[in-house]
Amino acid sequence: MESIPKKKKYKRRIITTISVVLLLTGITLAYTYYKRYFAPNVTGVEDYLYIKTGASFEDIMLDLGKNNLLKDTASFRWAAEKMEYPSRIKPGKYRLTEQMNNRSLINILGGGFQEPVNLRFQNIRLKEQFAGFIATQIEPDSTQLMGLLNSDTLAAKYGFNTENFFTMFIPNTYELYWNTSADNFFSRMHDEYEKFWNTERTKKAAAINLTPIQVSILASVVKGEALHNDEMPKIAGLYINRLRKGILLQADPTVIFATNDFTIRRVLNRHLRTESPYNTYIHKGLPPGPIMMPSITAIDAVLNYENHNYIYMCAKEDFSGYHNFSTNVSEHLVNARKFQQALNERNIKK
Repeated sequence: MESIPKKKKYKRRIITTISVVLLLTGITLAYTYYKRYFAPNVTGVEDYLYIKTGASFEDIMLDLGKNNLLKDTASFRWAAEKMEYPSRIKPGKYRLTEQMNNRSLINILGGGFQEPVNLRFQNIRLKEQFAGFIATQIEPDSTQLMGLLNSDTLAAKYGFNTENFFTMFIPNTYELYWNTSADNFFSRMHDEYEKFWNTERTKKAAAINLTPIQVSILASVVKGEALHNDEMPKIAGLYINRLRKGILLQADPTVIFATNDFTIRRVLNRHLRTESPYNTYIHKGLPPGPIMMPSITAIDAVLNYENHNYIYMCAKEDFSGYHNFSTNVSEHLVNARKFQQALNERNIKK
Protein backbone atom coordinates (compact mmCIF):
# COMPACT_ATOMS: atom_id res chain seq x y z
CA MET A 1 0.00 0.00 0.00
CA GLU A 2 2.92 2.40 0.64
CA SER A 3 4.51 1.84 -2.79
CA ILE A 4 1.94 4.00 -4.59
CA PRO A 5 2.74 7.19 -2.65
CA LYS A 6 6.44 6.51 -3.18
CA LYS A 7 5.87 6.22 -6.92
CA LYS A 8 3.98 9.51 -6.90
CA LYS A 9 6.79 11.23 -5.02
CA TYR A 10 9.32 9.82 -7.47
CA LYS A 11 7.32 11.09 -10.40
CA ARG A 12 7.04 14.50 -8.78
CA ARG A 13 10.79 14.63 -8.31
CA ILE A 14 11.36 13.74 -11.96
CA ILE A 15 8.86 16.36 -13.09
CA THR A 16 10.41 18.93 -10.78
CA THR A 17 13.91 18.09 -12.01
CA ILE A 18 12.83 18.30 -15.63
CA SER A 19 11.08 21.59 -14.94
CA VAL A 20 14.15 22.99 -13.27
CA VAL A 21 16.36 21.81 -16.14
CA LEU A 22 13.97 23.32 -18.68
CA LEU A 23 13.80 26.52 -16.70
CA LEU A 24 17.57 26.76 -16.43
CA THR A 25 17.92 25.93 -20.11
CA GLY A 26 15.39 28.61 -20.95
CA ILE A 27 17.16 31.13 -18.77
CA THR A 28 20.49 30.21 -20.34
CA LEU A 29 19.07 30.53 -23.85
CA ALA A 30 17.36 33.78 -22.99
CA TYR A 31 20.55 35.17 -21.51
CA THR A 32 22.57 34.01 -24.51
CA TYR A 33 20.01 35.62 -26.84
CA TYR A 34 20.05 38.80 -24.76
CA LYS A 35 23.84 38.92 -24.66
CA ARG A 36 24.20 38.39 -28.40
CA TYR A 37 21.55 40.89 -29.40
CA PHE A 38 20.71 43.32 -26.61
CA ALA A 39 23.58 43.48 -24.10
CA PRO A 40 25.70 46.67 -24.25
CA ASN A 41 28.68 45.88 -26.45
CA VAL A 42 30.18 49.10 -27.87
CA THR A 43 33.15 50.26 -25.80
CA GLY A 44 33.03 53.98 -26.65
CA VAL A 45 36.77 54.07 -27.36
CA GLU A 46 36.07 55.70 -30.73
CA ASP A 47 33.19 57.94 -31.79
CA TYR A 48 32.95 56.56 -35.31
CA LEU A 49 33.35 53.39 -37.34
CA TYR A 50 34.59 54.04 -40.87
CA ILE A 51 33.71 51.37 -43.43
CA LYS A 52 35.67 51.81 -46.64
CA THR A 53 34.20 51.30 -50.08
CA GLY A 54 34.56 47.64 -51.04
CA ALA A 55 35.26 46.49 -47.47
CA SER A 56 34.38 42.87 -46.67
CA PHE A 57 32.76 41.58 -43.50
CA GLU A 58 36.14 40.22 -42.40
CA ASP A 59 37.71 43.66 -42.96
CA ILE A 60 35.08 45.13 -40.64
CA MET A 61 35.62 42.44 -38.03
CA LEU A 62 39.36 43.13 -38.18
CA ASP A 63 38.81 46.86 -37.59
CA LEU A 64 36.38 46.22 -34.73
CA GLY A 65 38.86 43.94 -32.99
CA LYS A 66 42.05 45.87 -33.74
CA ASN A 67 40.61 49.17 -32.56
CA ASN A 68 38.91 47.68 -29.48
CA LEU A 69 35.51 49.00 -30.54
CA LEU A 70 33.53 46.07 -29.07
CA LYS A 71 33.61 44.27 -25.76
CA ASP A 72 32.72 40.96 -27.39
CA THR A 73 33.47 40.53 -31.09
CA ALA A 74 32.27 36.91 -31.11
CA SER A 75 28.72 37.88 -30.11
CA PHE A 76 28.71 40.60 -32.76
CA ARG A 77 29.81 38.11 -35.44
CA TRP A 78 27.05 35.68 -34.42
CA ALA A 79 24.37 38.40 -34.44
CA ALA A 80 25.64 39.89 -37.71
CA GLU A 81 25.48 36.54 -39.46
CA LYS A 82 22.00 35.82 -38.11
CA MET A 83 20.84 39.26 -39.30
CA GLU A 84 22.48 38.68 -42.72
CA TYR A 85 24.66 41.74 -42.39
CA PRO A 86 27.61 40.33 -44.41
CA SER A 87 25.43 40.49 -47.54
CA ARG A 88 24.36 44.11 -47.06
CA ILE A 89 27.52 46.01 -46.14
CA LYS A 90 27.39 49.72 -46.95
CA PRO A 91 30.43 52.02 -46.74
CA GLY A 92 30.30 55.16 -44.66
CA LYS A 93 30.97 56.95 -41.40
CA TYR A 94 28.85 55.52 -38.58
CA ARG A 95 28.49 57.01 -35.12
CA LEU A 96 29.25 54.66 -32.25
CA THR A 97 27.38 55.25 -29.00
CA GLU A 98 28.90 53.81 -25.85
CA GLN A 99 26.92 50.79 -24.58
CA MET A 100 25.13 50.37 -27.93
CA ASN A 101 24.04 46.75 -28.44
CA ASN A 102 24.77 44.50 -31.40
CA ARG A 103 21.26 44.61 -32.81
CA SER A 104 21.16 48.41 -32.86
CA LEU A 105 24.63 48.67 -34.36
CA ILE A 106 23.89 46.11 -37.08
CA ASN A 107 20.62 47.84 -37.95
CA ILE A 108 22.51 51.12 -38.38
CA LEU A 109 25.31 49.57 -40.43
CA GLY A 110 23.06 47.39 -42.57
CA GLY A 111 20.64 50.23 -43.22
CA GLY A 112 23.45 52.57 -44.25
CA PHE A 113 22.36 55.14 -41.65
CA GLN A 114 25.66 56.98 -41.64
CA GLU A 115 26.27 60.41 -40.18
CA PRO A 116 26.93 63.15 -42.74
CA VAL A 117 30.12 65.18 -42.69
CA ASN A 118 29.92 68.95 -42.27
CA LEU A 119 32.80 69.84 -44.51
CA ARG A 120 34.07 73.36 -43.89
CA PHE A 121 37.11 74.81 -45.60
CA GLN A 122 38.56 78.31 -45.81
CA ASN A 123 41.88 80.16 -45.57
CA ILE A 124 43.72 77.49 -47.56
CA ARG A 125 46.72 78.73 -49.51
CA LEU A 126 47.80 75.89 -51.80
CA LYS A 127 46.14 73.10 -53.75
CA GLU A 128 48.34 70.58 -51.94
CA GLN A 129 47.07 71.81 -48.59
CA PHE A 130 43.49 71.65 -49.85
CA ALA A 131 43.86 68.05 -51.05
CA GLY A 132 45.44 67.08 -47.73
CA PHE A 133 42.67 68.66 -45.71
CA ILE A 134 39.82 67.20 -47.77
CA ALA A 135 41.39 63.75 -47.39
CA THR A 136 40.94 64.05 -43.62
CA GLN A 137 37.21 64.65 -44.08
CA ILE A 138 36.12 62.17 -46.77
CA GLU A 139 37.30 58.78 -48.01
CA PRO A 140 39.45 59.65 -51.08
CA ASP A 141 43.13 60.14 -50.26
CA SER A 142 45.17 63.26 -50.93
CA THR A 143 47.09 61.69 -53.82
CA GLN A 144 43.89 60.96 -55.72
CA LEU A 145 42.46 64.41 -55.01
CA MET A 146 45.68 66.13 -56.03
CA GLY A 147 45.78 64.15 -59.24
CA LEU A 148 42.32 65.44 -60.13
CA LEU A 149 43.20 69.02 -59.18
CA ASN A 150 46.07 68.78 -61.67
CA SER A 151 44.03 67.04 -64.35
CA ASP A 152 43.76 69.06 -67.56
CA THR A 153 40.85 66.91 -68.67
CA LEU A 154 38.80 67.37 -65.50
CA ALA A 155 39.55 71.09 -65.28
CA ALA A 156 38.45 71.58 -68.89
CA LYS A 157 35.29 69.56 -68.24
CA TYR A 158 34.19 72.21 -65.74
CA GLY A 159 35.42 75.21 -67.76
CA PHE A 160 38.79 75.79 -66.08
CA ASN A 161 42.46 75.02 -66.60
CA THR A 162 44.84 73.58 -64.03
CA GLU A 163 46.15 77.03 -63.10
CA ASN A 164 42.75 78.47 -62.19
CA PHE A 165 40.89 75.27 -61.23
CA PHE A 166 41.29 76.18 -57.56
CA THR A 167 38.80 79.03 -58.01
CA MET A 168 36.00 76.50 -58.42
CA PHE A 169 36.05 75.72 -54.69
CA ILE A 170 33.99 78.27 -52.81
CA PRO A 171 34.91 78.27 -49.10
CA ASN A 172 31.82 77.41 -47.09
CA THR A 173 30.27 74.56 -45.09
CA TYR A 174 28.88 71.64 -47.06
CA GLU A 175 27.04 68.55 -45.89
CA LEU A 176 28.05 65.34 -47.64
CA TYR A 177 28.81 61.73 -46.83
CA TRP A 178 32.24 60.46 -45.85
CA ASN A 179 32.26 57.85 -48.62
CA THR A 180 31.64 60.46 -51.34
CA SER A 181 33.92 59.54 -54.25
CA ALA A 182 36.54 61.99 -55.53
CA ASP A 183 34.65 62.44 -58.81
CA ASN A 184 31.38 63.09 -56.97
CA PHE A 185 33.13 65.56 -54.67
CA PHE A 186 34.35 67.60 -57.64
CA SER A 187 30.92 67.41 -59.24
CA ARG A 188 29.30 68.65 -56.03
CA MET A 189 31.77 71.52 -55.75
CA HIS A 190 31.02 72.54 -59.33
CA ASP A 191 27.30 72.55 -58.55
CA GLU A 192 27.98 74.78 -55.55
CA TYR A 193 30.16 77.05 -57.70
CA GLU A 194 27.34 77.54 -60.19
CA LYS A 195 24.89 78.29 -57.37
CA PHE A 196 27.30 80.85 -55.94
CA TRP A 197 27.77 82.58 -59.28
CA ASN A 198 24.14 83.55 -59.58
CA THR A 199 22.74 86.10 -62.00
CA GLU A 200 23.48 89.04 -59.70
CA ARG A 201 27.15 88.17 -59.16
CA THR A 202 27.66 87.32 -62.83
CA LYS A 203 26.24 90.68 -63.90
CA LYS A 204 28.49 92.53 -61.45
CA ALA A 205 31.53 90.70 -62.82
CA ALA A 206 30.56 91.61 -66.39
CA ALA A 207 30.13 95.24 -65.33
CA ILE A 208 33.81 95.44 -64.38
CA ASN A 209 34.79 93.49 -67.50
CA LEU A 210 35.96 90.42 -65.57
CA THR A 211 34.92 86.78 -65.75
CA PRO A 212 34.00 84.95 -62.53
CA ILE A 213 37.38 83.21 -62.69
CA GLN A 214 39.20 86.55 -63.00
CA VAL A 215 37.16 87.98 -60.13
CA SER A 216 38.25 85.06 -57.94
CA ILE A 217 41.89 85.47 -58.94
CA LEU A 218 41.78 89.17 -58.09
CA ALA A 219 39.93 88.34 -54.86
CA SER A 220 42.79 86.01 -53.89
CA VAL A 221 45.21 88.95 -54.24
CA VAL A 222 42.89 91.21 -52.25
CA LYS A 223 42.66 88.59 -49.52
CA GLY A 224 46.44 88.25 -49.52
CA GLU A 225 46.79 92.01 -48.94
CA ALA A 226 43.93 92.61 -46.50
CA LEU A 227 44.16 91.75 -42.85
CA HIS A 228 40.77 93.33 -42.20
CA ASN A 229 37.61 92.53 -44.16
CA ASP A 230 36.36 96.11 -44.01
CA GLU A 231 39.33 97.29 -46.06
CA MET A 232 38.86 94.74 -48.85
CA PRO A 233 36.55 96.86 -51.08
CA LYS A 234 39.05 99.74 -50.97
CA ILE A 235 41.96 97.46 -51.91
CA ALA A 236 39.85 95.88 -54.65
CA GLY A 237 39.10 99.34 -56.04
CA LEU A 238 42.82 100.14 -56.16
CA TYR A 239 43.65 97.02 -58.17
CA ILE A 240 40.73 97.59 -60.53
CA ASN A 241 42.07 101.13 -61.12
CA ARG A 242 45.46 99.65 -61.98
CA LEU A 243 43.97 97.06 -64.32
CA ARG A 244 41.99 99.71 -66.15
CA LYS A 245 45.03 101.95 -66.51
CA GLY A 246 47.24 99.07 -67.65
CA ILE A 247 49.55 99.54 -64.65
CA LEU A 248 51.38 96.59 -63.11
CA LEU A 249 49.46 95.39 -60.04
CA GLN A 250 52.70 95.20 -58.01
CA ALA A 251 51.06 93.17 -55.27
CA ASP A 252 53.51 91.85 -52.69
CA PRO A 253 51.47 88.68 -51.96
CA THR A 254 51.96 87.58 -55.58
CA VAL A 255 55.71 87.93 -55.16
CA ILE A 256 55.66 85.83 -52.00
CA PHE A 257 53.59 83.20 -53.83
CA ALA A 258 56.04 83.27 -56.73
CA THR A 259 59.01 82.65 -54.40
CA ASN A 260 57.11 79.89 -52.59
CA ASP A 261 58.54 81.23 -49.35
CA PHE A 262 55.65 82.11 -47.07
CA THR A 263 57.91 83.08 -44.18
CA ILE A 264 58.78 86.38 -45.89
CA ARG A 265 57.77 89.37 -43.77
CA ARG A 266 59.60 92.00 -45.76
CA VAL A 267 59.59 91.88 -49.56
CA LEU A 268 63.03 92.88 -50.82
CA ASN A 269 64.29 93.90 -54.26
CA ARG A 270 65.68 90.41 -54.90
CA HIS A 271 62.20 88.99 -54.32
CA LEU A 272 60.73 91.43 -56.84
CA ARG A 273 63.01 89.99 -59.53
CA THR A 274 61.63 86.44 -59.13
CA GLU A 275 60.74 85.17 -62.58
CA SER A 276 57.24 83.77 -62.44
CA PRO A 277 53.94 84.44 -64.22
CA TYR A 278 52.57 85.09 -60.72
CA ASN A 279 54.97 87.96 -60.05
CA THR A 280 52.85 91.06 -60.73
CA TYR A 281 55.91 93.30 -60.44
CA ILE A 282 57.12 91.80 -63.71
CA HIS A 283 54.00 90.65 -65.55
CA LYS A 284 51.09 92.95 -66.34
CA GLY A 285 47.52 92.02 -65.51
CA LEU A 286 46.21 89.26 -63.28
CA PRO A 287 48.23 86.18 -62.41
CA PRO A 288 47.18 82.97 -64.23
CA GLY A 289 45.56 81.55 -61.12
CA PRO A 290 44.71 82.38 -57.52
CA ILE A 291 47.51 82.84 -55.02
CA MET A 292 45.28 81.38 -52.32
CA MET A 293 41.68 80.29 -51.91
CA PRO A 294 39.71 83.55 -52.01
CA SER A 295 37.05 84.03 -49.35
CA ILE A 296 33.46 84.85 -50.20
CA THR A 297 34.04 88.22 -48.52
CA ALA A 298 36.98 88.92 -50.82
CA ILE A 299 35.03 87.90 -53.93
CA ASP A 300 32.13 90.14 -52.97
CA ALA A 301 34.58 92.94 -52.17
CA VAL A 302 35.80 92.82 -55.77
CA LEU A 303 32.26 92.74 -57.11
CA ASN A 304 31.30 95.64 -54.86
CA TYR A 305 34.61 97.48 -54.94
CA GLU A 306 35.02 101.00 -53.59
CA ASN A 307 35.14 103.59 -56.33
CA HIS A 308 38.09 105.96 -55.76
CA ASN A 309 41.22 107.26 -57.48
CA TYR A 310 43.89 105.48 -55.44
CA ILE A 311 46.56 103.55 -57.31
CA TYR A 312 49.16 103.16 -54.55
CA MET A 313 49.04 101.68 -51.08
CA CYS A 314 51.47 100.73 -48.37
CA ALA A 315 50.99 99.02 -45.01
CA LYS A 316 50.59 101.48 -42.16
CA GLU A 317 53.61 102.01 -39.97
CA ASP A 318 51.58 101.26 -36.83
CA PHE A 319 51.29 97.59 -37.88
CA SER A 320 47.52 97.76 -37.46
CA GLY A 321 47.06 95.74 -40.62
CA TYR A 322 45.50 98.68 -42.44
CA HIS A 323 47.06 100.61 -45.34
CA ASN A 324 47.89 104.15 -46.34
CA PHE A 325 46.47 104.93 -49.80
CA SER A 326 47.63 107.54 -52.28
CA THR A 327 46.91 108.80 -55.77
CA ASN A 328 50.47 109.69 -56.78
CA VAL A 329 53.95 108.30 -56.44
CA SER A 330 55.34 111.10 -54.27
CA GLU A 331 52.75 110.50 -51.53
CA HIS A 332 53.34 106.79 -51.87
CA LEU A 333 57.09 107.15 -51.37
CA VAL A 334 56.48 109.09 -48.14
CA ASN A 335 54.21 106.32 -46.87
CA ALA A 336 56.67 103.64 -47.97
CA ARG A 337 59.54 105.31 -46.08
CA LYS A 338 57.44 105.42 -42.91
CA PHE A 339 56.75 101.71 -43.15
CA GLN A 340 60.35 100.81 -43.99
CA GLN A 341 61.55 102.81 -40.99
CA ALA A 342 59.06 100.96 -38.78
CA LEU A 343 60.38 97.63 -40.09
CA ASN A 344 63.94 98.73 -39.35
CA GLU A 345 63.01 99.78 -35.82
CA ARG A 346 61.60 96.32 -35.20
CA ASN A 347 64.63 94.70 -36.83
CA ILE A 348 62.50 93.00 -39.46
CA LYS A 349 65.04 92.42 -42.22
CA LYS A 350 63.36 89.66 -44.24
